[in-house]
Amino acid sequence: MSFEEIKSLLVDKFGVGVITGEETGGLQPALLIAPDRIADVCLELRNNPLTYFDFLSSITGVDYGVEANRFGVVYHLASIPYQTQLTLKVSVENTRDLNDLPTFPSITSVYRTADWHERETYDLLGIFFENHPDLRRILLPDDWEGFPLRKDYKAAEYYKGIKVD
Repeated sequence: MSFEEIKSLLVDKFGVGVITGEETGGLQPALLIAPDRIADVCLELRNNPLTYFDFLSSITGVDYGVEANRFGVVYHLASIPYQTQLTLKVSVENTRDLNDLPTFPSITSVYRTADWHERETYDLLGIFFENHPDLRRILLPDDWEGFPLRKDYKAAEYYKGIKVD
């Protein structure tokens, strides 16, 4: 299926509000999806015999910058039998307060491998995934403060008495 056909399929299934925009200027076009519908969209794209996106290649978190106060998640899907790839993006505005993390639905119920990708995104950017089965740090110690890939992150000078910088 072409990008336009996939877009039409999603609009027919979920309504026009499911797609909030599109990016067609890069190497791979992306559909901007309403954040609360990402799991439904992934499930449809995986189960629909016309698309069969059976492989989640990666999930990447994005900090759009301090001025934008926006965080996002990028999903790279692939259909092995159809040799097709698709990029989906979701984003939300957020105050950058560490007590109010940007939140998206987990897609671990659709793709099991999302478990590790979402944990890494949480660990490094502080993006919370609702209904994730085991959302905790994966690369940094459990008591690490902050999220190192955020644009406003300031590294601690010491961690447990050991100089960090």
